[in-house]
Amino acid sequence: MHGNNRIGFELSDKGTATLQSFNPATAETRAGQFKGATVEEIEAAMTKAEIAFDAYRQTSPEQRAQFLEAIADEMLNLGDELVHAAMEESALPEGRIVGERGRTMGQLKLFASLLRDGAWIEATIDTAQPDREPLPKPDIRKMLRPIGPVVVFTASNFPLAFSTAGGDTASALAS
Repeated sequence: MHGNNRIGFELSDKGTATLQSFNPATAETRAGQFKGATVEEIEAAMTKAEIAFDAYRQTSPEQRAQFLEAIADEMLNLGDELVHAAMEESALPEGRIVGERGRTMGQLKLFASLLRDGAWIEATIDTAQPDREPLPKPDIRKMLRPIGPVVVFTASNFPLAFSTAGGDTASALAS
């Protein structure tokens, strides 16, 4: 029994409800059980996410782009292990999972290229007009920037492309 929840780099075992993973195609249970998180564990995870966000937003767009590309590369490096685990958990055929992996890798790489492009920041400078009548116009500068961590809810019928590695997560990591 796995039983422990991972919160950052720590293990926690406070929950009492257990969840069992099974293969929906065969109804066979998969190795390991998982404990449901307690409110305390969820709050601890959110606190760690806030701390991680503060550090992560200090990274450069190039560093974030490289991070997204590294995730895509590791998805490919996992090879059949990732494909077969997703097949067992979802009962989706191999071709579908391989296609989803490619789509997910494409999403990660797309957001990496957007980070390098920089247009997503939408930086604008509206210069001051101190002599404007009836009132002077102030200098106004604007750009998009991240304001906090996000929670991504995933779809089980798309275990990769719309799940924990997919477009929503990729966009959150990019921004």
